[in-house]
Amino acid sequence: MTTEAPLLQMRGITKRFPGVIANEDVDFDLHGGEVHTLLGENGAGKSTLMKILFGLYQPDEGEVLLRGKPIDITSPSEAIAARIGMVHQHFMLVPTLTVAENVALGIKSKRGMLTDLDSVSERIREISDSHGLAVDPSVEVWRLSVGERQRIEIVKALFRDAELLVLDEPTAVLTPQEVDDLFVILRRMTDEGRGLIFISHKLHEVMSLSDRITVLRNGRVTGQTVPSETSREQLAQMMVGRAVRLTPDKPDVKAGDVRLKVRGLTVRGDRGTKAVDNIDLDVYGGEILGVAGVSGNGQRELAEVIAGLREPEGTCTIELDGTSLVGADTRTRRDRGLSYVPEERMRDGAIGDFTVSENMILVDHGGERFSRSGLLNFGAIKDHCTELVQRYAVKTPGIDTPTSSLSGGNIQKVIMARELTAEPHLLIASQPTRGVDIGSAEYIHERLVEQRSRGTATLLISEDLDEVIGLSDRIAVMFDGRVVGIVDSADATREGIGLLMAGVLA
Repeated sequence: MTTEAPLLQMRGITKRFPGVIANEDVDFDLHGGEVHTLLGENGAGKSTLMKILFGLYQPDEGEVLLRGKPIDITSPSEAIAARIGMVHQHFMLVPTLTVAENVALGIKSKRGMLTDLDSVSERIREISDSHGLAVDPSVEVWRLSVGERQRIEIVKALFRDAELLVLDEPTAVLTPQEVDDLFVILRRMTDEGRGLIFISHKLHEVMSLSDRITVLRNGRVTGQTVPSETSREQLAQMMVGRAVRLTPDKPDVKAGDVRLKVRGLTVRGDRGTKAVDNIDLDVYGGEILGVAGVSGNGQRELAEVIAGLREPEGTCTIELDGTSLVGADTRTRRDRGLSYVPEERMRDGAIGDFTVSENMILVDHGGERFSRSGLLNFGAIKDHCTELVQRYAVKTPGIDTPTSSLSGGNIQKVIMARELTAEPHLLIASQPTRGVDIGSAEYIHERLVEQRSRGTATLLISEDLDEVIGLSDRIAVMFDGRVVGIVDSADATREGIGLLMAGVLA
């Protein structure tokens, strides 16, 4: 039940950056006791608007009212003092500190100059247990997976008992059952009068949780609606400005021979424990084998060991087209037909300071096509990269533009263009649409389906269950480093896959 007077009012918010208007005359309000979803593509202005609310940016025009009174929030500490909490899309964590130390940052200790980590840790465990977040307060952040770090951000916000909570993609690392449990907890929070601003790319979650939905496009509000009066397709069209295919068409393809064969694969993670535990897998030509699981259950290590970035333990089999890859370096694996789209695109997939063209030839610059007598053939490079930019619809001022200046979706297209141009026999695509907008995700899905039609064996690793079910021919579910089930996509349900992700076996 929402209260009558708005908890939050943002009126006429405009924020300009050099050459860009991030927000233009935006009105947004939130009542206590409601979930108001802010929806839009990357670059639509959602994060900027929320950073203004949290004191990270100051608006050029407009005003913010909290509980009916104008407020000038100039720093995150002022926002926290006003009982505004925020779970950021990009982690605000110190890697060298423990979970408890990160949560304690900025909080006044009862022990004066000394941090009371024991009580902080105890409270973290209580929050973790009640929310099913499985966070160990004593672990250093650098040791944690991407998903585990996101859970810490949720704990940090809950630790401060925020009255107004901004949730930016909070469910990315949860099973469907955990999402349901989280939504129950969030609903309890609204029943207590708290107001929640929910940001998510998962339209079924938006439809399930929201009381109201405001859509941004190019910095402007393009519409406001309620779930009972709209659909996922209509929301997608409001976001992009055109009709979007949410589920790709998959033509019938007869699977070929086994291209990737894995037997008895065990891999140690960064903490020295078994991240992958005695896995067997086959991926056929013309097949997309999806790998589902909550982040931190061995998916990243599985991708890295097949790609040659991590060593297996003991005796195992990793074969591509019948040829062993065990002991082969990454160059050899690529020459044999393996392409890799990594989970962390700016850490492992591209170099931000390099240009678009340099990243597109990053792993092939030494070949005869782009190099003669040790010197780069710049004409061939320009022709090749210009053609790829056009073919893969990369939005960039030019091929000499630094890659770091592109949006996440366009950086991903640069990586996809490079990897797919190699005409792979085996494609490992790890979180290929994480953090990209719906339009770019639609394009990437089409390219993956296109590779399937060409006979490529694709290992698709994704925490987006809709993506896995929509694209895959079969789905392998990982839990605690093991494959606990393989399901044909025709028989897959969110509930069934979710149970396997939680380790509940049939």
